Amino acid sequence: MIRSQVLICGGTGCTSSGSKAIQKAFNEQIEIAGLSEEVKLVQTGCFGLCALGPVVIIYPDGTFYSRVTPDDVPEIVSEHLLKGRVVERLVYADTGEEKVENVADVSLSDTAFYKAQHRVALRNCGVINPENIDEYIAMDGYAALGKVLTEMTPEEVIDVVLKSGLRGRGGAGFPTGRKWSMARTLVPDADQKYVCCNADEGDPGAFMDRSVLEGDPHAVLEAMAIAGYAIGANQGFIYVRAEYPIAVARLKIAIQQAHEYGLLGKNIFGTGFDFDIELRLGAGAFVCGEETALMTSIEGKRGEPRPRPPFPAVKGLFGKPTILNNVETYANIPQIILKGADWFASMGTEKSKGTKVFALGGKIKHTGLVEVPMGTTLRQIVEEIGGGIPNGKKFKAAQTGGPSGGCIPAEHLDVPIDYDNLIAIGSMMGSGGLIVMDEDNCMVDIAKFFLEFTVDESCGKCTPCRVGTKRLLEMLTKITEGKGTLEDLDRMEELCNYIKQNALCGLGQTAPNPVLSTLRYFRDEYVAHIVDKKCPAGVCKSLLSYKIDREKCIGCGMCARNCPANAISKTDYTAPGKKLPAMAIDPQKCVKCGACMASCKFKAISKE
Repeated sequence: MIRSQVLICGGTGCTSSGSKAIQKAFNEQIEIAGLSEEVKLVQTGCFGLCALGPVVIIYPDGTFYSRVTPDDVPEIVSEHLLKGRVVERLVYADTGEEKVENVADVSLSDTAFYKAQHRVALRNCGVINPENIDEYIAMDGYAALGKVLTEMTPEEVIDVVLKSGLRGRGGAGFPTGRKWSMARTLVPDADQKYVCCNADEGDPGAFMDRSVLEGDPHAVLEAMAIAGYAIGANQGFIYVRAEYPIAVARLKIAIQQAHEYGLLGKNIFGTGFDFDIELRLGAGAFVCGEETALMTSIEGKRGEPRPRPPFPAVKGLFGKPTILNNVETYANIPQIILKGADWFASMGTEKSKGTKVFALGGKIKHTGLVEVPMGTTLRQIVEEIGGGIPNGKKFKAAQTGGPSGGCIPAEHLDVPIDYDNLIAIGSMMGSGGLIVMDEDNCMVDIAKFFLEFTVDESCGKCTPCRVGTKRLLEMLTKITEGKGTLEDLDRMEELCNYIKQNALCGLGQTAPNPVLSTLRYFRDEYVAHIVDKKCPAGVCKSLLSYKIDREKCIGCGMCARNCPANAISKTDYTAPGKKLPAMAIDPQKCVKCGACMASCKFKAISKE
């Protein structure tokens, strides 16, 4: 009889931190302890709190162990599983209080990271074994598909999705029900229709969709089958990056299991409805996140966007009516069908219903996956859930929407996050990446970083994106090198607006957003780079200078030994109380690598 379950995170983050070795160690130690018949080992998807991985949770008590190593496993098995004593040194118990008297009494939901969250899309991630269809079924899996096929008409399904207020979680936020309705009604006599899933998550710092696929792949398969029934399609395609091997492997397992259980294929639930799903692997082109480019790539052609109209609902994949939603959008569908449109619409704001998953990263204490109701403020996410900025630094900005989004400054920390509010302050929801920056980040350099990404990822089909973003990057580079002029700022804004209005697809149309938002909120930093020839954050290498405080320098020579350019030598000055002459940096030879500053234990070197 099983009395305990050991859940080990098998998401990409914890896997890269060694969770497979931990799983192997648990198997060995459980067998040695003679507990094989009493303890069940379960590999799950991402728990969300990636900063503390590898993560292990033991049920039924729900003890949350963080930063576990293989060396810790024998102690956990002998103390916790064999003797019932919690290994307190490994327990995560950050409840926001100064002191926790008994970590064993702390519920995971009481911790600051999870308290404000509401999990819908992530409801099964970290709870079930994603490679076991029976565990998904035990969590009401495929019940929504059964309800749809046996109790509802396609029109009723679409009506529920419309009334729920669900909007596409992939970026633009188009109403999902309207998209499905268009695909069903605009070409009623089509001989073939398709359902596509966009799992080509390419934003820097974004890992929401990948984590859903790794932790709950059947939710996406079930939702796609529901969408197929609603629009009259019998074939689905999931376009997923080949760079996500764990997600790909678990999708293959899930599709095979669904076939074996009769939940994909012919005559599902004996209703005469046929639906199948195939995987298509992407090669990592960011532009293939755009719907028409994605479909072109599935067709086996170069991934380039197509002009719209016609829209995919009329002429999409292989020229047939097609709907495309991203992973997170689909992950909400089964719960909307089971719990109703009113339940989903009760969360969020007036125009942005439900919850949103964010990949919280950057200068933040608790990096990881966060799912909160729409309308939650940035301050709540950063300070309450994320634990604030580490090392006593101040919050400076947050980038939402990846390279297509914008930087939100501290003055907008209390703006409720939803589609319309983000656009109003110069950013966008995007797929849900949320990168936090502190006072040590240069906003000109941040704009340059994201623009470099979009320049590299432009497919080159249209001139505004192919040439315009390149010219924009040249001007930004010029400014970070201290060679810009104030006139460049006006030219940049003019070019940004031209690109937004004339680029063919969403990649080009949104590429100027990081530049425009930083110009809007951090113009003083641009002026400092141009007029003062200084980078206030001390990031832009061309504008930096390193200096040695001769009063603090003890003359040890460590900086000189680590300098790759031989730019440091002894002076004739010996500070009071010191035995050796101080060192000095030759600015003509200095390559501004920072090796000297990193090697000085006496904090005698500073950068300006």
